[in-house]
Order: sequence, then structure tokens, then C-alpha cells
Amino acid sequence: MDATPDPSTPSLTSSLEEPEDWYNNTNRFEQPGWQVALWGVAYALIVVVSVIGNITVIWIILAHRRMRTVTNYFIVNLAFSDVSMASFNTVFNFVYALHNDWYFGLGFCRFQNFFPITAIFSSIYSMTAIAVDRYMAIIHPLKPRLSATTTKIVIALIWAVAFSLAFPQCFYSKTLFFFHRTVCLVDWPDDYGGKHQLTYQIAVIILIYVLPLLVMLATYSLVGMTLWGSEIPGEASDLYQNQIRAKRKVVKMMIVVVLTFAFCWLPFHIYFLLGSFNEDIYKKKYIQQVYLAIFWLAMSSTMYNPIIYCCLNKRFRSGFRRAFRWCPFIRASEEDNMELQHTRTFQMTRSYRTETSSVAHQASTELEDIIPKLIKA
Repeated sequence: MDATPDPSTPSLTSSLEEPEDWYNNTNRFEQPGWQVALWGVAYALIVVVSVIGNITVIWIILAHRRMRTVTNYFIVNLAFSDVSMASFNTVFNFVYALHNDWYFGLGFCRFQNFFPITAIFSSIYSMTAIAVDRYMAIIHPLKPRLSATTTKIVIALIWAVAFSLAFPQCFYSKTLFFFHRTVCLVDWPDDYGGKHQLTYQIAVIILIYVLPLLVMLATYSLVGMTLWGSEIPGEASDLYQNQIRAKRKVVKMMIVVVLTFAFCWLPFHIYFLLGSFNEDIYKKKYIQQVYLAIFWLAMSSTMYNPIIYCCLNKRFRSGFRRAFRWCPFIRASEEDNMELQHTRTFQMTRSYRTETSSVAHQASTELEDIIPKLIKA
């Protein structure tokens, strides 16, 4: 029996130890205090930035009616998944990785092997849903868009599929007690590296990494060719130019989010995929530091999105200034309030132009009626 280093929620005991080490009172991966402290600071940074940033993103969208769009509902789901990952997975897996001793019981062992896959699935398919929504809005603008109700149903379906995908990890999880420590592992029916484990691991990598990234690559490529493939006509109306620029900014922001996610998780998936075919790499003495670095990079993906939104989107930037206006070095202006509360500028412009044209048309009609009368007089 051996633990399974799952691509999203690894059992670190099998990844870092040989089974015979479980039965003696040795731990080949003890670290000096200063090293533990440095890793602790690095992982604490992820948790603090991710929790504060993603909760702020959720508040910005839900507390301001103007921000409640289809894209932003998926961003709320993405932020919730990221903050959940940072809160429930980063800390506990880091503690487990330090000394390979599971302190949290069987119930949380099952949860720890179950929830991260669920959260990652929800995150990346929220990004995929945004990509498809942008594709439909830009490539097929005349087709019906998702309503708020339909968007919520799609989000619920994403979580339902995520729960189903992660269930085997929960079902086969168990804890083993030895003289000097407890291990949390996934006890597959045919042992580590067998048909069940390998099939599941490859399926998970395809479903939570390869497939959605291919879909987003295709959709954003088509959207990019449409938005950037030709220049905005010089005589185009201000409304049209503003709409194109706004769409470009949203697409650019989401492309950066997707590329960041792909970069952060690629080494993690490669690490565990290689381990599935060659378990000996987990027996190297330096592997603990390699794993901690790779795991830190993967978990850091949960803290970058709020920073990206703030840097690349004016409304989110206004929302962050309003959220942190209590800080002495941050000032929220009336413009920030208008950016979040008032109706869209292009809608106001369109309304103004419609009213102006209506008045002009009415005036010209009245003039046409008056001129013949003056001539006859």
C-alpha cells in the first residue's frame, strides 16, 4: 500500500519517503529552523494576499450593481475558488510538507484530498466560461447572451462536475498510524502506479489543465484576430471606438489571468506526472525543497488575479481604492465612486445622441410645416 501523489492534491508522504521509513523512527526530511521560517513567510504571503485580494474582488462586484455582469459573476466564482484554495489547502499542505506528519485527522485528510481538485476545476472552468462568453459577445454579437440566472446555473454545474471528479480522491483517502507519525494517503485498489491511479491522474490533468487551456487558446485566438486584426476606422463613432477599446481591455486582462494560471501550474503537473512513471524521483534527498518550491508556485496562482484586475481594469482599480481608502496613502476620489455606481458612459452618450437626433428631427418637421404656410401668406 502506498500513497498517491495526485496532480492537484499530493500525498506528500509517498512523494518524499520510502515505505520502510514509515516503520522506523527516522525522518529524512527534517529542516533547520531558519529554513522552516523562510518557507513559512513565503507561504504566509500567499495566504494573506490571496484572502484579502479575492475577498475584495468579491465585494467590489457584489456590492456595486454596475459590476454585476456575466463576466464578473464568473470572476466572483473564480475568486471564491482561489480564496478557498489559499485558506484550506495551502496552509495544511505546507504544514504536512515540512515534516510529513499528518496532524488533522481522517476527516480532514479526506477533505484535503477532495477539495483542491474541486477548487482548481472551478477556477479554470470559470476562466473557460469567460473565454466562451467573450467569444460569443465579440464573434457572434447578435446571438443571445447568458442571463444572470443562466450564469448561476452554469456555475452550479461547474461545481457539480468538480465534486464528481474529485470524489475518488475522497473515497480512497485514509490515514495510517505509525510509531513516530501519521500519514494521509490515497489507497488506490491496485496500489500506487496501477491502472486505476494512473488513469485517474492522467484524466485529471487533461480535464483541469490541458482541455480548458486548449479551449481558451482557440477562443482567445479568434477573439484576438477580430479585435486586433484590423485597426479601428478613423471615421468610426466615438461610441464604437470606446466599445472596441473596452472589449480589448477585458480580453487582455483575462488572457493575462489565463497565462498566469498556466505558468504557475505547469511545473506541478509535470512533477507528479513524471513521478507516476518514475517513483524514484521522490526518493532524492533534495526533492522536498523542489516540491516546496513547485507547490509554492502553484498556490501563488491564487494571489495574482486581484493584482491583475487592479492593474489592468479601471473599475476594479477604483473598487480597490474605495475598499482601502482607510489606508493613509490611498485616496478614493469622487471619480472612483462614479466609476462604480453610475451607468456606463457610452450608454449615457448613446441616450444623449438619441434625444438630440429626436429633437432635431422634430424641429425639422415643424419647420417643413411652417414654410409652406409662410409662402402662402
